[in-house]
Amino acid sequence: MSELKVLFVTSEIAPLIKTGGLADVSGALPAALRDIGVDVRVIVPGYPQIMAQMESWDELADFQDLPGFPPCRLLGAFREGGVPLMAIDCPALYQRDGGPYLDESGHDWPDNPLRFGLLSRIAAILGCSGTPLSWHPDVVHGNDWQAGLTGAYLSVAQGAAPYIFTIHNLAFQGNFEPEYVARLHLPEHCYSIDGLEFYGRMSFLKAGIYYARRITTVSPNYAREIQTDELGFGMQGLLQVRTEDVTGILNGIDTDEWNPASDRYLPFRFSTRNMTGKAKNKRALQELLGLQADEGIPLLAAVSRMTFQKGLDLLIEIAPRLLEVPVQIVMLGTGERQIQEQALSLAARYPGKFAAIIGFDEGLSHHIEAAADMFVMPSRFEPCGLNQFYSQRYGTPPIVHSTGGLADSVVDCTLQTLKDGTASGFVFSGMTADNLHASVIRAVGLYRKPVQWKRLRKLCMIKDFSWETSARAYLGVYLEALGLESGGD
Repeated sequence: MSELKVLFVTSEIAPLIKTGGLADVSGALPAALRDIGVDVRVIVPGYPQIMAQMESWDELADFQDLPGFPPCRLLGAFREGGVPLMAIDCPALYQRDGGPYLDESGHDWPDNPLRFGLLSRIAAILGCSGTPLSWHPDVVHGNDWQAGLTGAYLSVAQGAAPYIFTIHNLAFQGNFEPEYVARLHLPEHCYSIDGLEFYGRMSFLKAGIYYARRITTVSPNYAREIQTDELGFGMQGLLQVRTEDVTGILNGIDTDEWNPASDRYLPFRFSTRNMTGKAKNKRALQELLGLQADEGIPLLAAVSRMTFQKGLDLLIEIAPRLLEVPVQIVMLGTGERQIQEQALSLAARYPGKFAAIIGFDEGLSHHIEAAADMFVMPSRFEPCGLNQFYSQRYGTPPIVHSTGGLADSVVDCTLQTLKDGTASGFVFSGMTADNLHASVIRAVGLYRKPVQWKRLRKLCMIKDFSWETSARAYLGVYLEALGLESGGD
């Protein structure tokens, strides 16, 4: 066939607007697909943050009388890197202060079903024979619950392209009262167990899963986990029925943005050929954060949302024991108030040993990744994760819980894996404080063996986490959905 055309539907995209990993994927995967010859175009809601950052727009379509929704326009622009971006200009739904999903006080926007229903509705219009555009996608690729209704709308459209749905985090489902079925002008028959209905509510996520021709998620291990009672969040039965259509594809990272040899945020750059900059970054970070400037003390880092899912409560629990080893600990992030307050309390109790920065700072996150000796990521569940990739890229072996994408991307360091060249961090099973503590102690023990530690750092840094491998896997899924041979260019 001629060049494959894909409409990529997402609720956020880096660097224009970001709340989490979905934005990183949405910014990087379409570009990687275009690099291998796929004609990808991205559609997003027209938040103020997006509209303000695009220099010029062309009006592509006008939707003044779309049943159930305020008047809106579809605008198009080309982004740096060549990925065309389409934004839904609907001031009544998107032009407001706050974030994509939450208002300024941290509460869900009450009209989120309409806001993301519109995203799905417009995407479905573009993906069927009635599209107002001259460009018609061969495949529509929706991401997470916000794009989940796209499949439902396509299911009743003429000449609809196959729908692919990617689950980035099954815990977020977009479940709302059933009255929205009518308000969103969905056919009544969609609200059933074979459709949108989910324990008496309508579910955007279930729609995405049910109506998709192929389902992907962001790591092979997570694809298995979401079909279990433990991590299925009520969707495991449906996913088990669809198991033959579920594929786990490990995310990649932007290896230009995350490159210690050229990182614009680092005081000192370094590479596998010359690692002196890493020690200099550590000293600079210790001085910046008021930690004792001692190269010999292992520096542990955690850059994360401070939530129960991320397991930082366990790190806080064992921190006093670890500081006696001794180690130093730095935490950067924001999230649940209790974890934030506990981190700040530890920083006050242990000056010079523990630093806590509440908030998010992109430059500081790069500096921490480069300066730390180990990165602690004890997530209870983690669909894919990104920081374990960044850490390895920067010669900072991650310490991770064996779950989701962490299990797929970090190889536990043993004498055998160190010898055969596969080791890339420290992996523990069993989500307990003692198990995390034992894993940190094991890492500190290797840190005190300079020859072995140097080899581990180098093994981390030479791993390939670029997006090309992932992009080719997604291309294979698209071709399978079209009934064509997979794996080609």
